[in-house]
Amino acid sequence: MSGGSGKRLWPLSNDSRSKQFLKVLSDEDGNKESMVQRVWRQLEKNNLANNSVIATSKLQVEMINSQLSSEVSIVTEPERRDTFPAIALAAVYLYSIQGCSLNEVVGMLPVDPYVEDRFFSRVKDLEKVLVNSNADLALIGVTPTFPSEKYGYIVPRNDIESNEYITVDTFKEKPEEQEAKTLIKNNALWNCGVFAFKLEYIINLLVEKGLPIQYEELLNQYDSLPKNSFDYEIVEKAKHIVALSYDGYWKDLGTWNTLTEEIAYNVTGKGVIDKEVKNSHIVNELDIPITLLGIENAVIAASPDGILITDKKSSPKVKEYINNDNDRPMYEERRWGWYRVLEYTKYKEGSEVLTKRIGISAGKNLSYQMHYKRSEVWTVIKGEGVFVLNGQLTHVRAGDVIEIPLASKHAIKATTDMEIIEVQTGSELIEEDILRFAMEWEEIIDLIEV
Repeated sequence: MSGGSGKRLWPLSNDSRSKQFLKVLSDEDGNKESMVQRVWRQLEKNNLANNSVIATSKLQVEMINSQLSSEVSIVTEPERRDTFPAIALAAVYLYSIQGCSLNEVVGMLPVDPYVEDRFFSRVKDLEKVLVNSNADLALIGVTPTFPSEKYGYIVPRNDIESNEYITVDTFKEKPEEQEAKTLIKNNALWNCGVFAFKLEYIINLLVEKGLPIQYEELLNQYDSLPKNSFDYEIVEKAKHIVALSYDGYWKDLGTWNTLTEEIAYNVTGKGVIDKEVKNSHIVNELDIPITLLGIENAVIAASPDGILITDKKSSPKVKEYINNDNDRPMYEERRWGWYRVLEYTKYKEGSEVLTKRIGISAGKNLSYQMHYKRSEVWTVIKGEGVFVLNGQLTHVRAGDVIEIPLASKHAIKATTDMEIIEVQTGSELIEEDILRFAMEWEEIIDLIEV
């Protein structure tokens, strides 16, 4: 499951570049990696990647392709409707498109926990436990290390004993510290959001709700699915739930205070922290240096979307103050590279001007496309490549200026890593003003040679 807007990690996360895509973690060799890259690497280590499907929103498909591979299996929500519709769509995809048996055991994992590799061995154990217990659902619960108020708790039934698994009595969501202490004494586990079920269980529930179990039909009716979490729609109504305990390292990296505990360096990007300052982090994507003096236990995060200055304990509250649903993302990663918005102006008479810095990786290309509401001027500032305008190929390099009139078909492929300053001018500058004719370069060449 790779969805959500990650507002608790604003300003680095937005609807298209959510928290799981932030390259602030480090792999075993010290290279920067994101949460989704880390989890996928762990799935590969445990021989689970080939049997994995990523459920995500359409806004995040290009980011997944960019950070993982264009070959990974993806189920794309036509709109964001919470975790129950997303899991239902993925289950129907497995059933009607991939042809999975109704007896197949499916595990659902969130993308953002920070765990050891052996956690995924425990995930594999869910299948045996689900079959042996004949339960509706099987979960993984983490052995608590302190009475956290941030996590939900799995409360076991004490009247049923099994050496293989725990029978679940109830769930308690984010209790106060004193209650959390009592729950831990009663062997409660942190709920880490991992579920396993037989495919038949979800398919039958969809049939009972009168919902289609064919993928294309469910896509067409996706807006009619209950906009509800999997926990509320399924878990709370399940009659028989079992759980496995996991006693290893686990952490939800959903907030700045938890994420910075796993960041290897106190300063990422341009910045300086005074040596007297304790337990503080700068994460800076801007080309402007940040200096931190005399403030401890702080996070300063800066991106083109904004600047956050917060005490670490208070950092989860940022979600309450951010409403960027209608804002233009100022930075995005795409299958071909990235872009950063430098300036946007809307004039009183209605015309708009948008300036972007675009990076295209060597060997990658922009699609062959046309715009009806804007013209563009590109200035190549780095690298070289091949440019197509209305079927005509030309070689371009640093220093070239390219004019793209309204309603002109155009594309570009980078021979080396390229950077372009793009200035859009028009009546409405939106990403939806794109008519695509071909995506891959080979298709583009075939199209213009016809």
